[in-house]
Amino acid sequence: MSEPFETPEWVHHAVFYQIFPDRFAQSKHVVKPNNLEPWLNKPTLLGYKGGDLLGIYEKLDYLQDLGINAIYLNPIFQSASNHRYHTHDYMKVDPMLGGDSALKKLLRGAHKRNIRVVLDGVFNHCSRGFFQFNDILENGPQSAYVDWFDIRGYPLHAYDGEPNYRCWWNLAALPEFNTTNPQVRNYIFSVAKYWVDQGIDGWRLDVPFEIKDDSFWQEFRQVVKKANPDAYITGEIPMNASRWLAGDQFDGVMNYMLSYGIWLYFGGNDADASSLGHWLNHAPGMGVLDLPKFVGHVESMLTCYPKPAVLAQLNLLDSHDTARFLTTLNGRKDLFLLAVLFYMTYPGAPSVYYGDEIGLDGGMDPDCRKAFPWDNNLWDAGILGFYQKCISIRHAHPALRTGEFKTLYAQDDVMVYLRQLDQDQVIVAFNRSGNTSHLNLPVSQYFVNGSVLKHELSSGVVAIQDGMIDNLTLAPFSGVILSKV
Repeated sequence: MSEPFETPEWVHHAVFYQIFPDRFAQSKHVVKPNNLEPWLNKPTLLGYKGGDLLGIYEKLDYLQDLGINAIYLNPIFQSASNHRYHTHDYMKVDPMLGGDSALKKLLRGAHKRNIRVVLDGVFNHCSRGFFQFNDILENGPQSAYVDWFDIRGYPLHAYDGEPNYRCWWNLAALPEFNTTNPQVRNYIFSVAKYWVDQGIDGWRLDVPFEIKDDSFWQEFRQVVKKANPDAYITGEIPMNASRWLAGDQFDGVMNYMLSYGIWLYFGGNDADASSLGHWLNHAPGMGVLDLPKFVGHVESMLTCYPKPAVLAQLNLLDSHDTARFLTTLNGRKDLFLLAVLFYMTYPGAPSVYYGDEIGLDGGMDPDCRKAFPWDNNLWDAGILGFYQKCISIRHAHPALRTGEFKTLYAQDDVMVYLRQLDQDQVIVAFNRSGNTSHLNLPVSQYFVNGSVLKHELSSGVVAIQDGMIDNLTLAPFSGVILSKV
């Protein structure tokens, strides 16, 4: 590219909160159909709970108190599915979510609090109810829109038999667009521009690797960035994403490659491997990671992409497509908090999947999509307090957001690393073993004698003498954050 690769500065300082709209919060001001599942009942694949965008608006104070400054919403456009990845109308917010007016109110309320809002863009496929596909269902080969899709026979087998059109994962409910058709491309680009013009702050792109033509995403970027140069474009890429992060397509990706390392190291032999199986197909040969392999993996993630992309990665422990990490860990809260400590102090934008911060559990879909329990007696106050503390510390230290990452020590399941930006210096250490660790850590290369570091997660200070941090004590399965006073 002739122009330097830049990613939105605000993303480098963001802590995201991912919301599955049907399951987060209900507003009494949105009229609902009658046949909803009870809010706290176990979720089903097809049932609706009735969450909506006004419900999210009404909980913005909660998100602000948590320290969130960016929201990623799973799809919100009109759809006949609770997850709304089966889009009927890309130009209309689903009425059950409160419609277009609810999105406008949410955007106003979020932006007033300096919280950005990113939408989920499902542009590889749509639904059987999407108008142009429905027209083919009605009119067969005489439809004006037959070239919007890859049709292989008539009548369409949209509900019975083997689908005779290209669809995602051979699911008849998800016909794939023919993105070689200029009309289809222009339609999708017009959707992307329209919602940016309405005030959204970017797009998270669903399965963008399924669209094989890079020129599609190159043009998509040009359209979005022309509408708002500060809009964020991130993609769901479950493998190495170098192809998409060269500066001409996305700003970042959902950083599943980092997630794999976190799952395999912090989970280790304590994790429920069955809940990781599908995802780890994208990371062949990784297996359970020991500490040296984990360090090598997380350090390689900082050099395999251009730095502007590294700072714009969407880092996650879990999502609507995975088991919740606390459940993968078989409820091991100590290991879960170590993973939170790590990803909250690592380069890139951490993303909190709704409910993780209160200890919400859940296996694979649909169990990972439970409704948020707003009775705080059902919350794990310890986990919530730890999230609030880590997020607050991240916001307080530029080094934790855009500083260099340097491993100082990695041995016997104890890792120590430095985050540094100019005079802001932060040391993070964790002990993933069942033994208490007593470390004497040489740091003369980074700190002058007499420097004082304060404990951020607890009280107390550490003084550097003779170029050393003496007797840094780490209890089993615990961590510390130290910052220069």
